Amino acid sequence: MKTTTRLLIALAGFLVLAINTNAFSQDWPQWMGANRDGKAAGFIAPQTWPAELTPQWKVTVGLGDASPVMAGGKLYSFTRQGENEVIMCLDIATGKELWQNKYPALAITGPSSSQHPGPRSTPVVEEGKLITLGVGGVLSCLDALTGKLVWRNEDFTKDLPAFFTGLSPLIAKGMCFVHLGGKEKGEIVAFDLKTGSQKWKCESDGPSYASLSLMTVNGKKQLVDLTAKNLVGIDPENGKLLWSFAVPVENRFYNAASPVIDGQTVIITGQGQGTKAVKIEKKGDEFVASELWKNGELGTKWNTPVLKDGFLYGLSDGRKLFCMNAKTGQTAWIDAKLHNDFGTIVDAGSLIIALPQTSNLVIFKPDEKAYTEVALIKVADTPTYSFPVLAGNKLFIKDKESLALIMVK
Repeated sequence: MKTTTRLLIALAGFLVLAINTNAFSQDWPQWMGANRDGKAAGFIAPQTWPAELTPQWKVTVGLGDASPVMAGGKLYSFTRQGENEVIMCLDIATGKELWQNKYPALAITGPSSSQHPGPRSTPVVEEGKLITLGVGGVLSCLDALTGKLVWRNEDFTKDLPAFFTGLSPLIAKGMCFVHLGGKEKGEIVAFDLKTGSQKWKCESDGPSYASLSLMTVNGKKQLVDLTAKNLVGIDPENGKLLWSFAVPVENRFYNAASPVIDGQTVIITGQGQGTKAVKIEKKGDEFVASELWKNGELGTKWNTPVLKDGFLYGLSDGRKLFCMNAKTGQTAWIDAKLHNDFGTIVDAGSLIIALPQTSNLVIFKPDEKAYTEVALIKVADTPTYSFPVLAGNKLFIKDKESLALIMVK
């Protein structure tokens, strides 16, 4: 009898673990998802797409372009409300606020002040902590469960990029990595996640609006950072510069699309630059970056493409959806329909989902031979600049001031 009881308890524990593991495997805890590659887990496409998708709930959270994130069964948003930047934790099922933390926000001036006064940097949740980077350079670490402030750093608020902060922090190995500074000069900094103390810093040119990534070359983990003028690899243990590849920008353009990691290859794209693939190799004791190919026809402005089955899918600086061979750089196709140069792309498994600023959800097939649209559905009444969160069949959409849950069935 005791043996049977122990077996039942063990089985129950296993089932709970399995359920929780499945739930957390669908987490979207940072910029572009769990692995920063725009890939969603567990989505099952409906056999027939409806003409409309009705929100299960919709709540006002505030202004800003920062994408929501989901982790551990909680939903987090980072916005501006009045004179404050506000970090909120919401119940996924109802949208009810569970906690919030706020602090005075920088007054935004200049070309982006009217339409984009709120945060642009997406939070990251890892190791029980939530990190946010405010539009004015305020870096905050909160307990993800309770919202209690763990630490806050305001040492990098005096010198900012031309369009304020736009990149999203990264957490790994008990540290928070972020590129801070102004238009010409900056620092890539590693902060201790528990204390906020600086573990190391690497002097650099200014930060761009592209977010940090991780890659592995010859068994060595590396931070990949597309700065204002260069693509660089950094040792996350000590901040040592491992390699550098010049990415000059011209005609008032800027680096805003995050690097796409494909094994030991980094694919970068930008307005007026086209798209390039850079191979990272170890030669002797050094790492070397060399150009593999360049496609001068296709580049993106604010959109980071996704890589699927050897092909890149993205939204060009010409406002058109495209497909490109990631091994050769050859253009596979460019769709004729105009969307917007602001947009996001999600690999939903059997389908690709795009969400331009127009708030039209564009669903199409991942096919390198031709563009085949499956559905076009309006999902918000105001412009959408934030990345949608797709977890299973839950779709979270952030528009100008609201956050909504849509069940895709």
